[in-house]
Amino acid sequence: MRIKLYVVLFFLVLVQMFGFTQNSLTGKVTDSLNKPLANANILAEPKDSLQQIKFAITDDKGRYRLDLKSIPYTVTANYLGFAKKSFDIQLDRDKTQNIILKESAEGLEEVVLDMPMVVKKDTILYNVNQLTTGEERKLKDILKKLPGMEVDKNGGITVNGKKVTHMLVENKKFFGGGTKLAVDNIPADAVKQVVVLDNYNEIAMLKDFQESEDMAINIKLEDDKKDFVFGDIEAGLGNDEFYNAHSNLFYYSPKTTFNAIGNLNNVRERVFTYDQYFRFQEGMNSIFDKGTTTFEDSYDDFSDFLEKEDVIESDRKFGAINFTQEVNNKLNITGYGIFSKTKESTLVESTNEYNLFTEDRSIATATNNELAMGSISAVYIPNYTDQWHFKSQFKSADDSYTNTINSRVDTVSNAFLNDRFGEQTFFNQTVEWHRKLSREHSFSGVVDYTYDKLTPRTLWQTNDDILAGLIPIIDEPSTRINQFKQTEKNQIKSIFKHYWVLNRNNHIYSTIGNVNLNQTFFTDDAQELDDGTQNNFGEAGFNNDFQFRLNDAFAGVFYKFRTGIFTFDQGAFIHYYRWNPNQENTSVKDRVVVLPNITAKAEMTRSKSLQFNYELKSSFSDASQFASRFYLQSYNSVFSGNTTLENTLRHDLNLRFTKSRGYRGFGIYASANYSKQIEGIVNNVNYEGINQVVTPFLVDNSSETWGLSGNVSKKISQINFRTGLRYTNTTFLQFVNDIPFENRNQNTSYTLSAKTLYDDFPVIEIGWRQSLGNFTLSDNTTNFVTTEPFINFDYDFLSGFIVSADFTSYTYQNQTLDQRNSYEIANASLLYQKESSAWSFKVEAQNVFDVQFKNQNTFTSYIISDSRTFILPRILLFSIGYNL
Repeated sequence: MRIKLYVVLFFLVLVQMFGFTQNSLTGKVTDSLNKPLANANILAEPKDSLQQIKFAITDDKGRYRLDLKSIPYTVTANYLGFAKKSFDIQLDRDKTQNIILKESAEGLEEVVLDMPMVVKKDTILYNVNQLTTGEERKLKDILKKLPGMEVDKNGGITVNGKKVTHMLVENKKFFGGGTKLAVDNIPADAVKQVVVLDNYNEIAMLKDFQESEDMAINIKLEDDKKDFVFGDIEAGLGNDEFYNAHSNLFYYSPKTTFNAIGNLNNVRERVFTYDQYFRFQEGMNSIFDKGTTTFEDSYDDFSDFLEKEDVIESDRKFGAINFTQEVNNKLNITGYGIFSKTKESTLVESTNEYNLFTEDRSIATATNNELAMGSISAVYIPNYTDQWHFKSQFKSADDSYTNTINSRVDTVSNAFLNDRFGEQTFFNQTVEWHRKLSREHSFSGVVDYTYDKLTPRTLWQTNDDILAGLIPIIDEPSTRINQFKQTEKNQIKSIFKHYWVLNRNNHIYSTIGNVNLNQTFFTDDAQELDDGTQNNFGEAGFNNDFQFRLNDAFAGVFYKFRTGIFTFDQGAFIHYYRWNPNQENTSVKDRVVVLPNITAKAEMTRSKSLQFNYELKSSFSDASQFASRFYLQSYNSVFSGNTTLENTLRHDLNLRFTKSRGYRGFGIYASANYSKQIEGIVNNVNYEGINQVVTPFLVDNSSETWGLSGNVSKKISQINFRTGLRYTNTTFLQFVNDIPFENRNQNTSYTLSAKTLYDDFPVIEIGWRQSLGNFTLSDNTTNFVTTEPFINFDYDFLSGFIVSADFTSYTYQNQTLDQRNSYEIANASLLYQKESSAWSFKVEAQNVFDVQFKNQNTFTSYIISDSRTFILPRILLFSIGYNL
């Protein structure tokens, strides 16, 4: 059945490639002196208004290419600062037509509005109305049709292979700048222009000083959506009491904006993602990050639930508001609040291969998570030379879950019940100051304070043996172990930067700073006895009451210069660490570390560049890794930290090549990475039967990783072909019963796809993904192969109908155990919205083939896991929507 389906679809693609008569119009666009004009717009507008406009942009040599039907067109060439030129044409064969433009005094704004796409240095502007059909519903539908832009299923955006890190609407951050809430919620008919800002920096005066890896998208709204409330509401009901309700409300004016988003569903729709959650905790501007030490955070229970996509039951509630207010021409205030409540159940069955034995395990989990968080920030610009930024963030989270664990090793079976309740409180306050004293001298300073408290409580309950010989259990029919754990962090950062512009091509940047960290870690493990008393494990080496203090004073100097097509930025930071792992009379320690950093970039053309980065990175573990007394980690694991740990050091090298698509429709992105942990922390795992005692310690050359990744795209006729490749090879040390082993993880994945782009035919994407994994753990080697042919289908037909479908066939193989499993996941929807009507109607189906579970494999430092994750059954929904 699957083979027949692929044959039919492959035939349809061939029909499109060879069955539509199109000819190519090519040529060069130059000025009157025959100088090529790069990024000029070429627009072919058909005389028949029912036909689609064709568009091209010239490459660095001024070349363009248009694939046109054999119908009459008016072709117009546009370029900033030049008078546009038009001519009529109807092709019956391929033709070359060179175009000469003359300079013009016409207003730039008029020219920009006439052009579908404008490229200027670090900015790309898309005029949406000239690049879309008007049948798009949300922002993501628009972005998918813009040249060089891609949107993934999680709401992430890339432009010419580079990830978008900030989302703005009318120059203001949308819910903190994350992309998913924007692409899933902003109505398409509200969007006038999409502006891409590369090398983005929130502090405009610092843009020329600091090389930034950030990229932002700024959404410009239609004039009739300003000073006006707009949005939409949608509600759907389905089989087995499934439902999904969603609403948006937006208001934008020159001085005030307000956005509100709400969602209720039990179909596992993800409104809030892992990336958004951690973006919220970003405090100070990224310009202060360079050369700083990484301080690992404590384990965050709430973030775990955000990663869950596959569940057997789901109930999600989400609400968010966002506002901005221009108080006056010197002060702007922005804020947002988010609330999320989730109840879910999961079921995972796995075969876990340890160093010395193999375990079959099933875990049924019920979770209940609540999160409330908010942010308010102010930008104060008292004059032309100074800027002040104030930002306050808070978060409160409550989570609970119950695990029912069944474990079998050889002929021994055990069952455990694990209840966990956790609370988290987070607060961050940032104050930034920036001053442009003169053309030669600018300054930046920041003070950043963070408070984070995490308090999980855990109960393990079983009628079987638990951690026999490792904890002092009193024998009773049922064993109940309570654990109270608390981590509290206070951290304050102070950083000052000076930017000295010697001349246009030579800059010197200097930094001084200090980080003071105070972290406490407390654990209490005890057995709850039948008579109501407790058997505390303190006398057996358990229970931590640990305080970790660290101070990091640092300074750095960098020299940046340009010559020709090359830009070099090199320098180093020197750090003086002084820390006190205060447990059982440990002494104060100190260390001096020098961290070099080099960036070299060659911009051959505006669309082609090569960049090399090298950095020596330093990081400290959190207090739990230093606390030397035992605490329970899981039903078969006890952990003890190590007060002799120090900071780790890692070499990171990256070489990246980018060539964006141009005249020949050819684009490439390639990257090579190498990382070596010259001083790293590894775990020593001592086995007592199936139970483990885990202790970290510092070793030289603990791990090494190198990898290659890239993708190539090529447009042939109206078919877009794409291939992507990713390869990683990691070796790392592990100690088992004090004996060192070198483990290896090799993974290769690749993707091949073809996507049709014809005007009057469905958009069909056919592709093939395959991942090959080779994991070596001690003397055991396991090979996995996952193969995923896939099809995506979108078609706008008749008047107001849109059909969408996606299909993936998974074939999963564990070649070592000679296991094989195949299943298909498919989703489909049909939407109808009459032109000019506010009402819409949709029928959708999820998990069409009613698949019960998915297979996957994972690899950690001492476990190779082959698992089955169970998922929701087939869902059929009928929804009604209304545009406000």
